[in-house]
Amino acid sequence: MRTSGDRVGQDGVDADATEALSADREVRLLLDAGRSDEANSLFDQIVAKVPPGLDPWTRAALLTRRAVAAWRLRRIPLALELAAEGWSEIDTENPTGSAAADTLGRLGYLLEGIGHRRASLEMSRIAVDVARGGGDVEILAHCLQGLAGTLNFRACELPPNEAETVFREAIPLFEEGLSLVSDGRVYLALLAAYGASLAGIGDLERAERTADSALRQAEMIGSRWVNSVGHWVIATVRRKQGKLADATRHARIAVDDAEWINDVSLIQRYSQDLADICRANGDPAGEAEALRRNISARQTALETVQEGLGQALEQRRQAVRARHQAMAAQEAAERDPLTGLSNRFGLERTAPEVLERAGANGRVPWLVLIDVDWFKGVNDAAGHAAGDAALREIAQLLRAECRVGDVVARWAGDEFVVLLTEAAIDHSTSRTSSVGVAVAERIRLSVDLHDWTAVLGTTRRPTVSIGVAYGADTLEKLFANADVALYRAKRRGRNRVEVHTGA
Repeated sequence: MRTSGDRVGQDGVDADATEALSADREVRLLLDAGRSDEANSLFDQIVAKVPPGLDPWTRAALLTRRAVAAWRLRRIPLALELAAEGWSEIDTENPTGSAAADTLGRLGYLLEGIGHRRASLEMSRIAVDVARGGGDVEILAHCLQGLAGTLNFRACELPPNEAETVFREAIPLFEEGLSLVSDGRVYLALLAAYGASLAGIGDLERAERTADSALRQAEMIGSRWVNSVGHWVIATVRRKQGKLADATRHARIAVDDAEWINDVSLIQRYSQDLADICRANGDPAGEAEALRRNISARQTALETVQEGLGQALEQRRQAVRARHQAMAAQEAAERDPLTGLSNRFGLERTAPEVLERAGANGRVPWLVLIDVDWFKGVNDAAGHAAGDAALREIAQLLRAECRVGDVVARWAGDEFVVLLTEAAIDHSTSRTSSVGVAVAERIRLSVDLHDWTAVLGTTRRPTVSIGVAYGADTLEKLFANADVALYRAKRRGRNRVEVHTGA
């Protein structure tokens, strides 16, 4: 019988997908058997292979199963990366179906591992609810085992009178799961952990029978995980019966197997119980050894969390860096490399926002179109390098005559554009001030009076002709109107400002 992790996504997918899913199952079986070197080797072969054509939830289930495998192999950064990728595939606001339940259940397991315990329990409960509507009994059984097992561990940390309530909450979940499956890996996980709940409420006879059954079947399939849980249950029973020597023997086996399969959560729980049993049995050496193993497991858990935080920080750093690079690339794409002004693309991207803001604030937009007079003659006489230097100089003059919020751009060649807004309209007179005209005249005068000797020598100094347009129009309309005014300025002798009047 396949477990929940094996069935997800196999219906309707090709042979490659089926092969990948079977390989994932084999990794988990090797981990449960404590054969971590073989599991690592096989995992390396499959981790990068994600079958094409999977729906988002099935893909998420596959990625989170691999995240769990990476976590158990202590490959923390990879586990977090796979979990994040799987989580990003899904809509957690409206999860439906068995693949969704499988994904949520495994995310709950990972959240428990990194210490996000409240979120873990909540997600495990949601996984069960979703699985009940999903139609796959094995996935439901797996989710029930995950939730009930988490409750067992919570109960072990509580005082006895509070613990019993939580154990009793877990028992019907285990029983529901056991009614759905009758053999296989999930069945044994349910059976073994069910014994722990029974021991927790004092039903020692049933707890021992359940654990013995799980241990016999675990031996047949070579599952050290089930073996560890089963011996822990027997140790708990013997401890409550006052048979401390036998309790010690079973608890040591439980810790040994937990260490063999590298399950830090089990090691922490079982080594603490072993230390308590040794103390009650007057065995200080045994207690000290158990505590040493407990501290080692806690240190491993702490290092795991620290590594996860470091990985999260590095991912955040990379994301910020990528955003900065994207912003720099966008800025470069909108910037004229010769003058440092905005280029045509930058102006066209910025203008709609400037015009919309002007209209919302009752201000008048102005477009000032500037053309360098006789620029071809400057280039021919002084050379293109000098012509480029002259354009850079004009760009500096434009900046000096404009305000901080004005958009100054090189449109093309020797044409420049300034887009600005002026003070609010005086509705009592229906007149506007002439900020755009004043700026245009300052620009013209600044270029005309500039000392060009250092840049152009004795070559004829440049001047500018300027066309101005204003009004609540689009950039295209303002530009067209300003171009008409500029043409008029050229016709009337150059080195002058003309304003489009609408006539």
